[in-house]
Amino acid sequence: MRILLHVCCGPCTVYPLRRLREKGHEVAGFFHNPNIHPYQEFRRRLDAVLQLAEATGCPMAIDDRYGLTEYLRRVVFHEAERCSLCYEMRLTATAIKAAAEDFDAFSSTLLYSKYQNHQLLNTLGGQLAAANGIGWYYEDFRQGWQEGIDESIRLGLYRQPYCGCIYSEQERYDQRLRKRKE
Repeated sequence: MRILLHVCCGPCTVYPLRRLREKGHEVAGFFHNPNIHPYQEFRRRLDAVLQLAEATGCPMAIDDRYGLTEYLRRVVFHEAERCSLCYEMRLTATAIKAAAEDFDAFSSTLLYSKYQNHQLLNTLGGQLAAANGIGWYYEDFRQGWQEGIDESIRLGLYRQPYCGCIYSEQERYDQRLRKRKE
């Protein structure tokens, strides 16, 4: 199958890319992440994706627009649903691109993370596949969590300390503040 893989960052792409290729799939990546904040973080992640694409020979389509305004317009006052809205934004763009470019299916590196909601991702991916007349490829890539980490370190890829959105960044710092108070 020809699969368009939504790519959230370089380190999370390492294992799914290798796994899909091992299964004989032809894989191209698509970096589309309007949720990432601040801009410097967006650039670091984009640079790591480009570094990985060069190291692996993976074709990579890049949406290099910093989409914070678009993201915030969708999630402000809906913070409790921010992850599902974020998934929808990124997977919708991927499904549309995959269908337009005659891929057989699309998938996402979000399926590599043990911090993401796999059930929601799988349901949403299936719905978007049906709506766009394309296949959705689900695989639980979490089994390769440590392999992906080890290889991303070996490749010298920038490894981020939070999901990417402004809310997850705040949660990261809030946890540190709570620990200091305890």
